[in-house]
Amino acid sequence: MRAEREARKVIEENRETEWRKPSFGKELFLGRLRLDLIDPLPELDPAAEARGVEFREKLTAYVETVDGQQIERDARIPDEVLRSLGELGAFGMKIDQKYGGLGLTNLDYCRALMLVGSVNPSIGALLSAHQSIGVPQPLKLVGNDEQKQRFLPRLAAGEVSAFLLTEPEVGSYPANLRTAAVPTEDGDYLLNGVKLWATNGTLATLYVVMALVPKSEGHKGGITAFVVEADAPGVTIERRNAFMGLRGLENSVTRFHDVRVPAANVIGGEGKGLRIALSTLNTGRLSLPAMCVGAGKWCLGVAREWAAERVQMGRPIGTYEAIAKKIAFIAGSTYGMEAMLEVSCRLADDNRNDIRIEAALVKLYASELAWKVADELVQIRGGRGYETADSLAARGERAVPAEQILRDLRINRIFEGSTEIMHLAIAREAVDAHLSVAGDIIDPEAGLGRKAKAAGKAGGFYAKWLPTLVTGKGQLPGGFADYGPLAVHLRYVERASRRLARETFYAMARWQGKLEHKQGFLGRVVDIGAELFAMSAACVKARTELAARPEGLELADLFCRQAALRADALFHDLWTNADSVELSAAKRVLAGRYLSLEEGVVAAPSDGSTTSTWSPGPSAEQDVRRRF
Repeated sequence: MRAEREARKVIEENRETEWRKPSFGKELFLGRLRLDLIDPLPELDPAAEARGVEFREKLTAYVETVDGQQIERDARIPDEVLRSLGELGAFGMKIDQKYGGLGLTNLDYCRALMLVGSVNPSIGALLSAHQSIGVPQPLKLVGNDEQKQRFLPRLAAGEVSAFLLTEPEVGSYPANLRTAAVPTEDGDYLLNGVKLWATNGTLATLYVVMALVPKSEGHKGGITAFVVEADAPGVTIERRNAFMGLRGLENSVTRFHDVRVPAANVIGGEGKGLRIALSTLNTGRLSLPAMCVGAGKWCLGVAREWAAERVQMGRPIGTYEAIAKKIAFIAGSTYGMEAMLEVSCRLADDNRNDIRIEAALVKLYASELAWKVADELVQIRGGRGYETADSLAARGERAVPAEQILRDLRINRIFEGSTEIMHLAIAREAVDAHLSVAGDIIDPEAGLGRKAKAAGKAGGFYAKWLPTLVTGKGQLPGGFADYGPLAVHLRYVERASRRLARETFYAMARWQGKLEHKQGFLGRVVDIGAELFAMSAACVKARTELAARPEGLELADLFCRQAALRADALFHDLWTNADSVELSAAKRVLAGRYLSLEEGVVAAPSDGSTTSTWSPGPSAEQDVRRRF
């Protein structure tokens, strides 16, 4: 329990706690549907939009010539593709023009990722990891002018970067980070440690490395972000990791042994590393749902063509209700994901709103929904959905890699925060207002004086807040009439938002400090919020684009009906569930009570360590870095 508290303390100390800007997501969890924060959407800058269109036209012309299946077969993006992307400026999409980049908006950047990911998702992952969490993003946020001048032009020109945080024994909670950066007498740092799962690690020439600086005289210490040259003496790429999907991903195990890093390469100051990492992900997470949206569009096209052409019992299979429901799910889900992404990107580009909740919600929501979309596509195509594209082509059939998209999408539920971690992180933000007024009441370590003071503060807050959850615009028959046929869905969202806030308050009152351990409940609260945000975004998107895309009304209506059914089921499950029974059963499983249930099969390998360990020292492995 102490280790758990320490880990949470590290995260809490580095979490952005202030809300200097309005937040649609924050208000939604408090029972307030603030449509004025997302409608009308911020205006697009004409010059920036023109740059985005021009770049995507060039990018489209090029990627149409790339053989995505060759990348799948070789498990490698060819050198010529990497060079050509660099020449197009694809490695500098998010880098400002004054440093040689394209300076694209978040929206155009995400559209570009959708495009390249549809050819092969490994290309999208390459560009995303380089720009969304690699060196360009933290430098853009907190880097100094000298660092930007020194590194960004190199990256805009086609050099690759990677982000190194995870270690063999350290996952989502970095409190136990072992990679150390020890200050030297001449003011530099000596870096020692091993990093796991560094996307682009075998290709990168520059890394963002998170390391622990020991506290000492003149040094604040703490987790610190460094820019590290991949060619520095003591850096070894010990291996390239392989996965069930994203076969072209260049992902490494990287060892640092007495790597000298100049003090000038510290980003933001000592002890600021974890805060920088969390801030980077606020907008950096938008790249992942962009590729999920692209996958949804790709799946919809394949499902439409196949279901119209494939005839069974005298009828196209798309005319049967069982298949039609799947097609409608793919279409509605793709529209909802795209709406969430576009709204989040427009808010990020406008920079007048705090989008930490929205970005986290769309990452969580799109990664889960896109996986289901791909699964339904495989089911629609039947045996041909399970068969590889090369095998189909060898028989003379169209080479549609449906099984590949399913494998490639699976990692998105783990990348950049697993679904389970995302639930907890978003839930922490969702109940932030409650914790800020009732923190000491539910804190077991708080004394009576602090509890009494907190009780008075909480009483004042809830006396004003709770009455606002009783009635609202969603109960008026004419509420949101400006949205025409979509008004019924916004009335639902408004009512559901207030209901969600009430349920959260009941949970706080019932469990108090134990609420953080009710992960099943908190996960459903977050999932309801995601559905409500998605419905709101879909209605705003349809209304905004009504003149150009009138069919958006139909798609938004379809999606909102599907989303409302899911939200209703989640509301039901908040209090009617098997959480406690399942938790008790899991404890018995872990204690070995049900070993008899595992009999009758050849067990998985049990020799060797479940988690690799490392010891300080020089590498004993051959360097497997790739140069292009």
